[in-house]
Amino acid sequence: MKIVIKSQGTMAIYEQIVNQLKNGIISGELKPGEAMPSIRRLASDLEVSVITTKRAYEELEKEGLVRSVSGKGFYVCEANQDYLREKQLIMLEKRMKEVLGECRQAGLTQEEVVEMVQVLYGRE
Repeated sequence: MKIVIKSQGTMAIYEQIVNQLKNGIISGELKPGEAMPSIRRLASDLEVSVITTKRAYEELEKEGLVRSVSGKGFYVCEANQDYLREKQLIMLEKRMKEVLGECRQAGLTQEEVVEMVQVLYGRE
């Protein structure tokens, strides 16, 4: 799984890692029981500090998405897909509210925002 860190934006690096790994688990790209990259290897691959990747893994462990096996590393847990999807939707709604607030401040109409979303969504 490829993780992309964006230097600009409001989301902390560890949050970007957490969100992308969650998406990988929800989509099935990361399978239950699969070994995660070591903290050091992920930090090296992403060119971030070990502390950042450790924090991301700790967050995922708190949420029950990965588990730590002493001396072996982190592994993807069996997860309730409906629960994960609901959490993802809640997070997206929060971020969308922030973006829509910025759109209002910029004076965009609802139609302009919808058009922007349609154009951008089509680029994916």
